[in-house]
Amino acid sequence: MKPTLPATLLRTLAPWRNAPAWHIAFSGGLDSTVLLHLLASLAKLENLPVLSAVHIHHGLQAAADAWPAHCQSVCDSLGVPLRVMRVQVSPGASLERAARDARYQAFMQVIGAGEVLFTGQHRDDQAETLIFRLLRGAGVRGLAAMPGYRPLSGGHVVRPLLNTSRGELEAYARQHQLKWIEDPSNADPRFSRNYLRHHVFPTLTQRWPQAVSSLARTAEHLAEAQGLLDELAQMDLRAADQPSAFAWLPLPSLALAPLRELSDARQCNALRHWLAPLTRMPDTDHWASWYALRDAKDDAQPVWHLADGQLHRCAERIWWLPSAWSAFSDASVRWPDPQNPLELPGNGQLRFIGNVPECPLVIRYRQGGEIVEVPGRGRRDLKRLLNESGLPGFVRGRLPLVYRGEQLLAVPTVAGAWASSTDDRQLHWMPQTCDQGLS
Repeated sequence: MKPTLPATLLRTLAPWRNAPAWHIAFSGGLDSTVLLHLLASLAKLENLPVLSAVHIHHGLQAAADAWPAHCQSVCDSLGVPLRVMRVQVSPGASLERAARDARYQAFMQVIGAGEVLFTGQHRDDQAETLIFRLLRGAGVRGLAAMPGYRPLSGGHVVRPLLNTSRGELEAYARQHQLKWIEDPSNADPRFSRNYLRHHVFPTLTQRWPQAVSSLARTAEHLAEAQGLLDELAQMDLRAADQPSAFAWLPLPSLALAPLRELSDARQCNALRHWLAPLTRMPDTDHWASWYALRDAKDDAQPVWHLADGQLHRCAERIWWLPSAWSAFSDASVRWPDPQNPLELPGNGQLRFIGNVPECPLVIRYRQGGEIVEVPGRGRRDLKRLLNESGLPGFVRGRLPLVYRGEQLLAVPTVAGAWASSTDDRQLHWMPQTCDQGLS
């Protein structure tokens, strides 16, 4: 005999029963209405975390203005507190994606450390997601569709109904005489998911009645395969995660030589895993830029431009530079009191250790042709000294130089390769968000 929906849900919830609090994303539609009723009913019989609901008002259609009142009425009847949050949906190519992004930004404000947010996606949604991503040419990670849970803002988003069909939810709702909102936009075939739901899946299930279950099961198999690929990536990245000579740089980086030893497919798999928390992934065609960066000549210093930053190669190392890294001003900055550290706009902090020179001082950035006095070596060209040090090229333009008038007084010493002055002083630069500094 098949377990009842409440019994199945209770088993699914077992890993999350010690969470500090439970929240449910409550749109007022069928899926979230059934899930809210199930959770509220189970809370009367079981010792469960405190439950609350959150309704996101996207403001995209006039009909939605009445939904918060409906949701409040349902929550009041179940004794569940409700929080209504209005969000601003940014215009863009995909309204569905923009609404989702706005919704999850709101969810991040709701979830506390260790807390759980439940959403109502079910087996039919999973099958639709698989087909939708298949038509977009997604890889294994995309075809794994929606995970049963994932981290978000120190807590977790959990989808406890992924093994439950829409038909089962409808039957539960009729049995308990539940009322829910029918979103008019769900009938609009201009949205890809609606087209699949109303035009593609009826034809599929007419010919193959088990299509939805089979597609959802395929998504599970692909999720398992992606897990194995992630394990392989972690193994490969451990070999490439070698310390840099510039440990004070607050940037993720990898040694290139261990990556070169891998097949092209394993290189891409490792890089996808490494880049995933840093940037949105490029499409397949764009990965040709990785091979161009990898195979460029030693002195080329190639750059791969990605959605949220850049991947640089310097010598035999690759560096990730987030978009914010380039947002600094190279304008001159006065240093009125060198006894105290100086905050550089978008470029960290500068301070003297030891003997502090007299004012007035000005911070400038490299223009070319700078000469610095090196103890025991005389006057030396700054560019040559930087070349000797191997300092990555993307850092050199940010290197703060201390001037008095037209005289270059001090330069941060690069990795101890050369001294910065003949006086008993060091110029210490700590780049933005860096835990260590450069003296």
